[in-house]
Amino acid sequence: MSNQQDEHGYLSNTQKILTSLVAGACAGALAKTTIAPLDRAKINFQVRATKFSYRGCFKFLKESYHNQGFRSWYRGNSANLARVVPSAAINFSAHEQWKRVLGTDRDQKTPVLRFISGSLAGVTSATITYPLDLARARMAVTNKAVYNNLFSVFLSIFRNEGFTALYRGALLSLVGVLPYSGCVFFTYETLKHIRLDYYSHRPINKAERMLFGAIAGLVGQTASYPFDVIRRRLQTAAVIRPEESSLGAIATTRKILREEGIRRGLYKGVTMNWLKGPISVGVSFMTFDTLVRLIRRSSVFISNQ
Repeated sequence: MSNQQDEHGYLSNTQKILTSLVAGACAGALAKTTIAPLDRAKINFQVRATKFSYRGCFKFLKESYHNQGFRSWYRGNSANLARVVPSAAINFSAHEQWKRVLGTDRDQKTPVLRFISGSLAGVTSATITYPLDLARARMAVTNKAVYNNLFSVFLSIFRNEGFTALYRGALLSLVGVLPYSGCVFFTYETLKHIRLDYYSHRPINKAERMLFGAIAGLVGQTASYPFDVIRRRLQTAAVIRPEESSLGAIATTRKILREEGIRRGLYKGVTMNWLKGPISVGVSFMTFDTLVRLIRRSSVFISNQ
């Protein structure tokens, strides 16, 4: 494979893929672990008819701590990391590759291609890792007596619901990831372009990357949140609402709208996402950009020795 010039020297496309996979995996793990307790509390409200409130959210975390200990806040996080690590690795790496294939911002600024490359990266990642996302959601809304570990989730689904249940809600997830991933990468990349247009004399620092990522996360989470609520309801229906286990995405959406409405149903818990989403995406982008630059500098230095 031919070499492509990197900002610090020459790296082949294969080296770029490998370095972005490593940096993306680390970024995803750190970001999701940071907000894991808030994520579990949010999912708990999404899949139930209980009205969301910050008071109720923190009450849930307090009761979980008293009844099951500190580790209960991270229940399902192992399954989450098993999904997030490959998902984030694939997502960041796929984004770079889609930008390369589409020629995004190569010779001139291309905002539309910026959005498309982000959306395609999200779809690529979500398609490969969806069963892990479903398993993580099941663990987050049940106690240890139901599912002891990630393996037990898959085993139970295979035995009781069949293989196709691993992809329950997958189509909706792919539809939802299009605006989310597209908005996140588009917003982040656009903010970096604007920053460099005005202050090209100095590189973007970590605090700015964190801020741009936080804004991107806020935009992306708001745009795609209803898809996330419906997806969680589909994923957890078998263990939380058995009467809904046979409903598809459209029927589930109608039921939520009929019984809970748009704000209390499709956007239930969105304010929690406005808290945790920007933190997670900000940490993720800042970590990825920092690590990938560091790793690539080291790779170029070693290859030149």
